Amino acid sequence: MRAIPPEFTAHPSPRRFCRFCRTPQKRQLQDMSSNSTVNTHLISRSPLSVTTSLTDSMPPHEGLVHPKEYDIKDSNVELIGSDLDHRVKYNSAATEPAWNNGSIGQEPGLFVWRIENFEVIPWPKERTGEFYNGDSYIVLHSYKVGDKLGHDIFFWLGSKTTQDEAGTAAYKTVELDEFLHGTATQHREIEQEPSEEFLGLFRHISIRSGGVRSGFHHVEPEAPKDILTLLRVFKHPSVGRSIIVHEVEPTWESLDENDVFVLDKGDKIWVWQGKNCSPMEKAKAAQVVNDMTLAKHIDVEVLSQLESRSRVIVDLLGGKEADPSTFQAPRPGRFAKRTDDGGDVRSRKLFRLSDSSGTLTFDLVKDGQRVSKSDLVGNDIFLYDVGSRLWVWQGSGASQREKALWLKVAQHYVRQLQNQLPEAHYIPIAKVVEGYESPAFMRAIEA
Repeated sequence: MRAIPPEFTAHPSPRRFCRFCRTPQKRQLQDMSSNSTVNTHLISRSPLSVTTSLTDSMPPHEGLVHPKEYDIKDSNVELIGSDLDHRVKYNSAATEPAWNNGSIGQEPGLFVWRIENFEVIPWPKERTGEFYNGDSYIVLHSYKVGDKLGHDIFFWLGSKTTQDEAGTAAYKTVELDEFLHGTATQHREIEQEPSEEFLGLFRHISIRSGGVRSGFHHVEPEAPKDILTLLRVFKHPSVGRSIIVHEVEPTWESLDENDVFVLDKGDKIWVWQGKNCSPMEKAKAAQVVNDMTLAKHIDVEVLSQLESRSRVIVDLLGGKEADPSTFQAPRPGRFAKRTDDGGDVRSRKLFRLSDSSGTLTFDLVKDGQRVSKSDLVGNDIFLYDVGSRLWVWQGSGASQREKALWLKVAQHYVRQLQNQLPEAHYIPIAKVVEGYESPAFMRAIEA
């Protein structure tokens, strides 16, 4: 199986990379690396050959434009991976206020930041689990492993985030990993397809419309006027204890009899309980309503779908002329219930990224066979596709060239999967380092 299309040329975007140099410590990165950018050509025959050269010069801040909405199919961030690059990132991390609060790398806990105008801003503790689809976030989970700390870093990309925000989140994730001495597991999280590990960090996830100003682009909630806000409350289909609160289109066609809906009309809050909703969903909806009424003291009315009066909510949502016998609306994004007859079910594959022969190659090692820790060689990088996630294992002796290209190779592999699975670009990608493997990775290896 050829894992990457026959010819691939990737040029990192100097303009976007340069935009990260908005602060004095980030300008240091521009100055120290201004004489080299990566011009990488991947020419696949079988195995995949790779040649790398450092050419050209990084231009200053030029041609600033209104950034377009981020496309998850695009590359997240280009990682050079040289010794100089590591030193620069660590020096930048050492002066990044977000990482230097006395707790990061020192204490276990959950830490969340939002990207705001190219800066990493702490997210209020009381809003933990709340995300806006126009933003990008960084989440650090530090936990005890014996007498040491283990770390998982997630960068979460909203469906409406900008390229600037997504690029900054990815770049700062790498920087945070450098601050933690390169021992963290890095995760790319997508709003439409969060991993079980990410969902497990929160009692509930709330995804709202809108976002913060970023560069020259601003995603805002609609102007306050006579509008309706409709929230859908439901259990995650594969992580039963996780409850999702997702803002949906305020129309009766968004209602579904399996979930609970909270309608904020401005002067009153209505709760519509679908006839098949669960007690967990009802309890979560009650908590959501309680939070909403803390700021404004307004009436709340809770109605079951089975009550005749529940028709008033349908009417408020524009369904006066409609007479639906059932309410069945697909859940947002890829939160729809999964079945066992397709989709993510495919054979597990293990690939090896190595330049031990002098040429960087990407080879299929196992297809559908059991994978064990002994299959992983410390001098190389391995890509393990388990179907629901793409794991990257970095050996402690991996070369700088291998470290520099793992993300490009992983993302190109995902693009190729789109020939079989159109939504493959939503697959979570996570990287672990030899000796610091996360429990989730070990479970995947042992499965």
